[in-house]
Amino acid sequence: MIKLKMLKSGLALVTLTSVLLSACGGKDNSSASNSPIPSSSQGAEGSKNVKPMDKLALNWFIPAPANANLPNNGKDFVKKKIEEMFNVELKVSYMTLGSDYNSKMNALFASDTPDMWRDGNADGGQKLAVDGLLAELSKFVTPATMPNYYKHWISEEEVTGYQSQGKFFRAPLPYNKNSVYRAYYIRKDWLDKLGLKVPTNYEDYIKALRAFTFNDPDGNGKQDTYGFSTFGAGLNLGYDWPEYIKHGLIFPSFIENNQLVDGSMHPKMEEVLNDVAKLIDEKVVDPDWYLNKSPQHIEKAIQGKIGVVMSATKNFAYDNNQQGIQFRSRQLNPNADWQPFTMFPDTPLGSKPGPSFPFLFAKSVAEKNPQNIERSVAILDWLASEEGYLLTHYGEEGKHYTKEGKTIKLNLEAYDKDVTKQGDFLEIWSFFTPDAPEQMGLTVLDPTETDRDRNIAKFLTSLPMNPYIGATLTAPQGFDLTGFRKRQNELFSKAVFDDKSGKNWSMYREELLTKYKAKELFEKYTEDLRKAGAIK
Repeated sequence: MIKLKMLKSGLALVTLTSVLLSACGGKDNSSASNSPIPSSSQGAEGSKNVKPMDKLALNWFIPAPANANLPNNGKDFVKKKIEEMFNVELKVSYMTLGSDYNSKMNALFASDTPDMWRDGNADGGQKLAVDGLLAELSKFVTPATMPNYYKHWISEEEVTGYQSQGKFFRAPLPYNKNSVYRAYYIRKDWLDKLGLKVPTNYEDYIKALRAFTFNDPDGNGKQDTYGFSTFGAGLNLGYDWPEYIKHGLIFPSFIENNQLVDGSMHPKMEEVLNDVAKLIDEKVVDPDWYLNKSPQHIEKAIQGKIGVVMSATKNFAYDNNQQGIQFRSRQLNPNADWQPFTMFPDTPLGSKPGPSFPFLFAKSVAEKNPQNIERSVAILDWLASEEGYLLTHYGEEGKHYTKEGKTIKLNLEAYDKDVTKQGDFLEIWSFFTPDAPEQMGLTVLDPTETDRDRNIAKFLTSLPMNPYIGATLTAPQGFDLTGFRKRQNELFSKAVFDDKSGKNWSMYREELLTKYKAKELFEKYTEDLRKAGAIK
């Protein structure tokens, strides 16, 4: 069976655990020259008639799901295709996104700077740009050098609006423009055993948390289950908590009354903190939530210790997702039944996405080895083409799928043998493009999707969403966004664990607005929105 794509648009607040793994390869560009990048007689989509190029050694650093690995047994047909097509020796290092990923990337600047990397910092690489560490991309990333990128995924206006300090240092990753799939998931089999219905309001949700914690939903005679869990990575509160939505603070920000609302800085955070502290005190929340690194809370849920979690991945609880919560839970308990729900049926759980994380290049590489950036850009653009998209998401045509017109029919047995059982490595190679075949004009027929899977998809797409705010927001030049958010999270932690309430939030908020200059930050955000015409 095939594991369909996990969402990669990179919501800005997600933090994951990290394990560094590397494919083989080295970096030696001593013989490289300013050789031409590939061009094709077939235009934006083809790969024939590629011009000869000097061979380059490239080094990339990208994110990967926790359970995916690149094979080193010669069975990585994507790596083979890229290396043959672009005449490169490509070393790919990868980790799961999170604080360890960011720390590793920051350390690489002092040792072996990658030729290309996907940023994972909360500021989207803005501090790196301000510090003068990023390459200026106006001559590297253009509609001429990346025709597929601009044709299928990102408009020139989006690229322009994504920039920091008016200079082109950051190129936004392709993203799914159609939907985000934020929803809560609950153990319906536990509800059934306890005589409860799927919650449709906050009060019933709290009743379910109490029942899951104190009424032995798994029937093992022990009080070893909890209602809700999330992850704080020892750093933050996070947006998984439903209490944000309860108080009208919709992830991640929104426009109301012609003004930007940053939920985590709103005066209503006092009530959010009050409610979170009460739930922690009532002991209906996983006591390890703050120290959990994602996906530790999901692993606990799979093990039957947690009754409610949040996910933004479409196939999170699909029957056919071998690494999903439903499939893996049923390996331990055949009766496990994870169902999506919301305790706020008429309220959006999030906003439609805009460009989020960027792919970046170092100034030092641009100065010493510009050909490495040119070649990397060419490869990335091929990944954004139909040919590259199909290979990195569905495998090899004629073996792992067949194509009639724009309809893709999957061969799941071959895919399972050649991809899933070889480290599920396409989950890594598809880092550049999201699971959005409709943006390529493609329709994918997956015979393993069950009626239950299709019902989940129908539910997720029926949930209301706030519109995209209309502009990419950038901090003022020199603003320490990382320092501001770090202090904000410290104050959230202080409120929850020391104050055990939000009683001091107004004082904390004032400190952030003045000492940490958040007032200037939001004034700049407002200016960005006005320039984009999103507000008057």
